[in-house]
Amino acid sequence: MTRLTGSSVRRVEDRRLLTGRGRFVDDLQLPGMVHAAFVRSPWPHARVTKVDVSAALALPGVVAAFTGEDMQRLLTHAMQGAPVPGLTTSPHWPLAVGTVMFAGDPVVLLVGDSRAAAEDGCDMVELDAEPLPPLDEVVFDDTTSYGDVDAAFERADRTVHATITQQRQTNLPMEGRAAIADFDPSTGELVYRAAHQNPHVIRMGLADLLALPAHHVRVLCDDVGGSFGQKAYVSREEVAIAAASKHLGRPVKWIEDRAENLLAGGQARDESIEIEVAVSSDGDLLGARAHMTLDQGAYQLSTLPPSIYGTIVRVLLPGAYRLRDYAFRSTVVASNKATYLAFRGPWAAETFVRERLLDIVAGELGLDPVAMRRRNLRTPEELQEGTASGLSLHAVTARETFERCLERFGYEARRAEQRAARSEGRLFGVGIAQVMEPAPGPPEYGGKLGSGASPRTAQRAVARLEPDGTITVVTSQAPHGQSHQTTLAQLAADELSVPFDRVTVVHGDTRVTPFNGVGTGGSRAATLASGAVMGVAGALRDRIREIAADLLEARAEDLELVDGVCRVVGTPSKGVDLGTVARATPGLDATFDFAIPEGGWSQATHACTVEIDGGTGFVRILRYVVVGDCGRLINPAVVEGQIRGGVVQGIGGVLHEWSAYDAEGQPQATTLLDYLAPTADDVPTIEIEHLQSPPQGPVDFRGVGEGGAIGAPAALVNAIADALAPTGAIVTERYLPPSRILELLGAIPTDR
Repeated sequence: MTRLTGSSVRRVEDRRLLTGRGRFVDDLQLPGMVHAAFVRSPWPHARVTKVDVSAALALPGVVAAFTGEDMQRLLTHAMQGAPVPGLTTSPHWPLAVGTVMFAGDPVVLLVGDSRAAAEDGCDMVELDAEPLPPLDEVVFDDTTSYGDVDAAFERADRTVHATITQQRQTNLPMEGRAAIADFDPSTGELVYRAAHQNPHVIRMGLADLLALPAHHVRVLCDDVGGSFGQKAYVSREEVAIAAASKHLGRPVKWIEDRAENLLAGGQARDESIEIEVAVSSDGDLLGARAHMTLDQGAYQLSTLPPSIYGTIVRVLLPGAYRLRDYAFRSTVVASNKATYLAFRGPWAAETFVRERLLDIVAGELGLDPVAMRRRNLRTPEELQEGTASGLSLHAVTARETFERCLERFGYEARRAEQRAARSEGRLFGVGIAQVMEPAPGPPEYGGKLGSGASPRTAQRAVARLEPDGTITVVTSQAPHGQSHQTTLAQLAADELSVPFDRVTVVHGDTRVTPFNGVGTGGSRAATLASGAVMGVAGALRDRIREIAADLLEARAEDLELVDGVCRVVGTPSKGVDLGTVARATPGLDATFDFAIPEGGWSQATHACTVEIDGGTGFVRILRYVVVGDCGRLINPAVVEGQIRGGVVQGIGGVLHEWSAYDAEGQPQATTLLDYLAPTADDVPTIEIEHLQSPPQGPVDFRGVGEGGAIGAPAALVNAIADALAPTGAIVTERYLPPSRILELLGAIPTDR
């Protein structure tokens, strides 16, 4: 049969989703179900003086009201940020008690027999408070050095200094957070249906907070309309509706609307890095001192500490470049903003800062940005020594993707095009950026991240031969748009030599799926889930051959599986179909654990050209090229979809998206009229080319879901800065809407 792996098989998910037959949380209607809505603080920081729900409870259709004090009675303990040495964490409840910490802080949970009734009840709650000054508190500060930084600066010909910033943005999934908590008083069991990417972690969190045995909590995650990191944790609202369901003994449904999502769903990328780099007059990177400051917002996540983001940036900062001596200080501050959480490529600051800085240094030294990178990218021999932070760079092909991208992009021709444009007075820019993605990273990566890192353990898969000869594969992944029902079925079908439509991938049910403390995230699935599925399919194939050997009175080693039939090699007429094998041994299944192998890196180079309208500040992307290496491709269409989607999000993070707050902490972008997202008209054709290096290990599939979102801002901002260079404008920020471009051009006054 035709080998499926490596072909763009049409997604299993498409027919269901495109015909409106998806099964999202809001599609579900349960008997006796009631609906939740939240009263949220209008103040960024205030001491609550009055919470009166009596008028709300008097409204027809309002079933119940819960306050922070009620949560204190219903839960075993407060929620708490993940413990990390040196990090100050404060306990907090699902609903605010005493003090509200950001505009959008949930204060009261109203439950009604309809969403409208619950929202009407919210309007009747009396809420008063005394405003407090804005919060600005350091909760973490740590410095780590690699090599001899002082000596590196002493031998430098010059130093270059910059403060480079990323504005706050949100994940903006199509579907906001959503859940139905269904507690059954007769059994003491909670069934929790959620739009979530990490079902096992929410199961454990709810069991702990509600004083339920873990085996009495079942989490079900069916179709999920995106997440990008936003739905990976135990959120306060999710705990509150679970507590309400347990108290009421009936299902409670909550669907987050867009305004709530923008206000309180969580945000990311709010970072500033002050960096000084020591260089030779020829452009050699000799050393660096960096200080990253991250705004965690008001509340910390209970499963991922805010300090981990600085740690990841520190560990990954050198990339594939020859930077051996550097010091990195990480500071986390608390403020009156929504919670900082992971967003597609949560270490994006390291790529943005490094690649922007390389262009700045090149400009000061009079070097071409490409020459600057060529001079500092490690040679194949130097890759063997690993990074200064202790990561192995086995089989990294950063230089290969770089050179191929320049060739595909036509770098010299683009520079000639730029010279012609500048002679006509046009603002034309060329940008390039190099990306390395731990996908999932080498085996030592988790250890280098240390305390607070997500667990990087082996992943398990289960495969079962059903009585009708079909195959069921159970994965610990919790897909929310990554196409696992397609790609994992392709792998299993190839390993077992069965038709693609004879494989069903099961996920998202904590009662049957293997435990996984991360779910789907962190670029783990391409390697770990694939390795587990290939391993378990191979183990099941061996068991099938053993059973068939008895039925055929042949040796197992003489049998092969072809098109769903186990037959004797060289004698096609002598065989048994898989249904016969299954009925001979009911319950035929296998389990396989796959650990992180050597290698684990994906890499890519992004290049683009832009033209800026000096009258309007509008940036038009003329061409965009990505050349990457993520090993073998399971499904090229899925891989390219991941890359293009990431690039679009990266473009949005430069030209459109900003979760803005004023000086007092009031949010300024709570609708899609204020929080702009890219439209089809804003997105260029994205050209993609794949390199495939020699296999890094037994499973040569690597993640590619985050690299697009990481590389695009750096390449695009470098192109914009290059276009503005003749005007003398210096670009050190990521957010460059038309108004900011006009400020940089001096066309309008700056308000910064």
